Amino acid sequence: MRILVVGAGATGGAFGTLLQEAGRDVTYLVRPRKQEVLRRDGLRFISPTADRTHPVQTVTAADKPEPFDLILVTVKATALDGVLGEIGAFVGPDTAIIPILNGMAHVDRLEQLYPGQVLGGLARIVATLDGDAVRQQVPLTSLTVGGLNGRTVPADVADALDVPGVDSSVVSDVTGALWEKWAFIAAAGIINCLFRAPVGRIIDAGGEARILDAISETEAVAAAAGHPVSGAGHAQAVGLLTEPGSAFTSSLYRDLSAGLPSEAEHILGDLARRARDLNVPTPLLDLTLIQIRASLPL
Repeated sequence: MRILVVGAGATGGAFGTLLQEAGRDVTYLVRPRKQEVLRRDGLRFISPTADRTHPVQTVTAADKPEPFDLILVTVKATALDGVLGEIGAFVGPDTAIIPILNGMAHVDRLEQLYPGQVLGGLARIVATLDGDAVRQQVPLTSLTVGGLNGRTVPADVADALDVPGVDSSVVSDVTGALWEKWAFIAAAGIINCLFRAPVGRIIDAGGEARILDAISETEAVAAAAGHPVSGAGHAQAVGLLTEPGSAFTSSLYRDLSAGLPSEAEHILGDLARRARDLNVPTPLLDLTLIQIRASLPL
């Protein structure tokens, strides 16, 4: 199976390396500058157990296209528009597409473009770019996939993703899993971005009740959409976001604090729109969006 990994950032570089090390045929779709770096230096992946650099296959949107069997979309939502305009040349009638992004808007857009070819994907990994190297900070590396709209995951796709170093699983309700993760990261974004501090400092300032309110808001939207968060998912969210002394901050908050392009509209804006359509009140979410939008450069 020929696999195209769209993006060679933290997520794409980590999963692409592990797939390549298992003998999978992996190619990266990247920008020309990134292609030059990868051709010259290879892709370096630093995990908690190893530091290695591999030569990799790359293509750019300008290269002669040919269809791939499986496409993993691993970019952030801020790069999605550009990607949607580029991957079409690499999609054949039998290509399976798995987007690994937060939220749900990307699933809807891809499904409109490639009906019946999109699968749900959910990754759990803590990794970042350190220069041009991918650095994984904790050992957790999991990939969950599932069919959408009653479809199933093809056996060859499931087999291709089942490699050492990745806790790979196929689930029957991937949409529910995506909503559960979305509810958590949205709650975390609300908490950190509204109060502009890590979890521990917010609790010290008397904010635990507001943290619980934020969790309730996002989970209420998920429930109204028909995808209630599981008891285990709720307990995990409360545990992570109310831990005394915790230095936890969301990636959304870190991007905004650093002045980087953020997924605020993809994660929070889209959730707020769906909440309005579902008549679910989300006062903390709405306040957070006002604060983020008002602070952006004109």
